[in-house]
Amino acid sequence: MAETAGQRFVCGDLAGVRALYHTPHGDEQVAWATQARLLERPLVPDLPLLAARLAVGEHHWPHRTPYEKIQLVPGGFGLLLTPGAPPQLVDITGAPLVDDLGEGAAQFGQALAEAVRRPVRAAGSEVGADLSGGLDSSATVLLAAEAGQVHAVTYTDGYTSGEDASFAARVAGHARIRHTVAEGDGQQLPFTFPTDGARGDGPVFAAANWAMDAAYLAPVAGLPLQLTGHGGDVVLDASPACWVRLLQDGRRREAHRQVVAFARLRNTAPGPYFKTLKDAASTGRRGSLEHASEVLKRGPLAPSITASGWSWCRLGAGASWLTEAGRHQVATLLRQAAHNQQQPEQADVFDQWAALRAMGASARGWAPHGQALNVRPAYPYLDNQVVRAAFAIPALARRGLVTYKPLLRAALPHLPDWLVSRRSKGSFTAQRIAGLARHHNRLDELIVSSPLVGTGLIDPAAVRVALGQAARGQNATAIADLHQLLVTCWWLSGHQAVLEAAC
Repeated sequence: MAETAGQRFVCGDLAGVRALYHTPHGDEQVAWATQARLLERPLVPDLPLLAARLAVGEHHWPHRTPYEKIQLVPGGFGLLLTPGAPPQLVDITGAPLVDDLGEGAAQFGQALAEAVRRPVRAAGSEVGADLSGGLDSSATVLLAAEAGQVHAVTYTDGYTSGEDASFAARVAGHARIRHTVAEGDGQQLPFTFPTDGARGDGPVFAAANWAMDAAYLAPVAGLPLQLTGHGGDVVLDASPACWVRLLQDGRRREAHRQVVAFARLRNTAPGPYFKTLKDAASTGRRGSLEHASEVLKRGPLAPSITASGWSWCRLGAGASWLTEAGRHQVATLLRQAAHNQQQPEQADVFDQWAALRAMGASARGWAPHGQALNVRPAYPYLDNQVVRAAFAIPALARRGLVTYKPLLRAALPHLPDWLVSRRSKGSFTAQRIAGLARHHNRLDELIVSSPLVGTGLIDPAAVRVALGQAARGQNATAIADLHQLLVTCWWLSGHQAVLEAAC
């Protein structure tokens, strides 16, 4: 925070791990705090916004929170407060851009190494670290082991990737660190929620993994910090939005060449994929949101509606669960979001900041669960200097075709080749299907009793069909949306009394 000439400027971090909330307070005054509950009592959940996030994602409203009357300063912005004037968001993302991966890799490597080693050295004793076996957590563990003592922990069960577990063991052996593997069973499957009431300031995916987290993090409880690879995908890689940006810049031939190469590596047809990207480029952010709004108003939507490639506004399975009233309320919110002047119109810039803020929201949302488990997470990939160094490199340069996450190899050339050459990545789909099947009846009750259903925003019959299919492994495309719906319903269950009083 800084004050000068009667003005006050406050900001958090680029990813939004440390949130900054604000709300009107009296005549032309603004109150701000790092916790929403310090600004308003009682806090009333914003049900239409939560329904909209389920239907089209949370990134269209970066300034809004799950609560009525409470606003959020998005990651990458600061809040300028001037007496007698409305609050003003100030962009703090500025960083010099480099031309290519080679030019920016060294700076990124230095930033990441320091973001890992600094807290390890400051701890002065053994620290904990997640080690899934993926590139992000593995690189973090290897860097940490160069600075101090590390106790790495890994979770595995009959549904997780055996290849991931093998890589985790190899990394731990290479680093010569203490390594504990938790072997879970049915009791640790997803969708076992915390019972301590620690819900945080919004619904987060990780709330459904409470039993798994409690099992594998127990050996490192009480240590000074717990390093994670959370956010690595965002800074080390880029989405197909970078090809949309090529099309926006008139570089159609280059975009087509890269898309064809991408499709061939995955043995898929490039034509339909490329058409989706062309549509996104020609329609733009505002046009895409307005089109999605019109589609919702016309409704109802088919449960199987999907979009290949990259989209500014994806109407997924969650959109098909909206009632007519729900569709109209979400359509209104989308029309409002379409005119947000502070959202980037370049596809790659929009996407990387949306993804980064989602990672920040997930990290801060997990904070109360970490406290309950006596774990102190650290997120080196979300460090300000790491983010700035990564985003200074064009998204197109970070997007790997043949090489997976080429920035990691270029930035940390001393990492073992057998690790950075890896192109595969474990999936948790089978684990989530098993969790949905095991907890099916309880999850069905959670949805039916939700205020989203009670206020007529979500159709329980439509969700029940999707839940049953997913639990039988027949509808994997709906699993992510179901996961988000379930953690939202669980989070709302902690606000039942407030919602009943508000009605």
